[in-house]
Amino acid sequence: MPSVHAIGVICGLAAGVWLGAAEAPTKLVNSGLSAYAISLCMVAGVFVARWTVPTLLKGTRQVFADLAEHKHLIPIAILAGMLWAVANTLTVFAIRDVGLAIAFPLWNTNSLVGILWGRLLFGELKGASRQNIAKVVLGALAIVGAAVMLGFSTIHASGSHADRAVGGILAAIGASLLWGTMYIPYRKAYISGLSPLSFVTVFTFGELGTMAALVLALDGGTKAAVFHSGEVRPLLFWLFLGGFVWVIGDIFQQYATKYLGIGRGIPLSNTNQMWGLAWGALVFGELAHADAGHRLLVVIGSIVMILGALAVTTAVATEREHASMRDALARECARYDLEYDRLVKSSVGLDVSKKENSRAWWDYAILACSLGVFVWLGILARVPSLPMNPAWVAVLTVLLVAAAGGCAWVLWRTTRFS
Repeated sequence: MPSVHAIGVICGLAAGVWLGAAEAPTKLVNSGLSAYAISLCMVAGVFVARWTVPTLLKGTRQVFADLAEHKHLIPIAILAGMLWAVANTLTVFAIRDVGLAIAFPLWNTNSLVGILWGRLLFGELKGASRQNIAKVVLGALAIVGAAVMLGFSTIHASGSHADRAVGGILAAIGASLLWGTMYIPYRKAYISGLSPLSFVTVFTFGELGTMAALVLALDGGTKAAVFHSGEVRPLLFWLFLGGFVWVIGDIFQQYATKYLGIGRGIPLSNTNQMWGLAWGALVFGELAHADAGHRLLVVIGSIVMILGALAVTTAVATEREHASMRDALARECARYDLEYDRLVKSSVGLDVSKKENSRAWWDYAILACSLGVFVWLGILARVPSLPMNPAWVAVLTVLLVAAAGGCAWVLWRTTRFS
């Protein structure tokens, strides 16, 4: 069976595949809605997905038992959701003001912020060899640098506005800081023994509540177009689909953070830009009219990103680094009166839950309601008149399913999704 490090690497790479694909459904939407409205609709889809997937895999009884055992982490999970919602909204403004080519690399520096917080708060890389430190730091820098090259490969098609450039850059930097800081609650939850599937069910209340508050406060209140416009309904399916795809990727990212830590897990999941570019270029033809220079940036950027990911992948933690991580576990046990042995077992993927994995009748009701929501929205959906390459849609969809199926199988066989 794969090691804990290998499990984390598999999850991080699978997260990149799905997080990159999450932007594809939003390309089908040209609604004229505000950034707040689009973000709220996507978060509503995220809310549905975040309850569907844990219910399908574990059942709500086990989720509720896990949360009852870790009550002190519930406010932290809600806070993480709030940070995500604000950061996601900032990215929409950043794309509007400076274009995706500049904004994406700026907010992907969240991996560097995560490395800093992981070292300061959780002892990550403490006691690591110089070789491993170099692999993680230089690998993360390579991924960020590759993101810059991949971003600028599409700059010929970006519509940035010079008069709003400063605001857009600040928005992207703000998103980077918030997303990098958001991983503190992630890591704190997992060294305390909380399952990622339990964490995400609470996380989503912070997301949805914050986005609803932003729409009510800054987007017209109860008179906002998202609540009244008849043109919104045909678009909801695509926004919900984008939220659902994002949740699958985020769950894999959560497991990568648990088993690799912030410093290693987040750079691997940030390979999502390469996959996002693949959807944009192969399915939507975004590079159809690019010149040789821009195509060369795509090739070089992809190679650099792969090399950066390989560097992080091979930075296996040494015994001295594991010792510093166990010290962090001991501090959590002392602070919250937790069982040290259980936390150690949980940190290496052993299922330490005390609740049987049994389904309740309401689990099936939740799954039926979720399916019903997507069927209803699908009936109302309007297929946009946007040129797409169906062959590449099929190929990339097969890769999505293969990545999710393979990663889920590894998690089930080794950890029972603990």
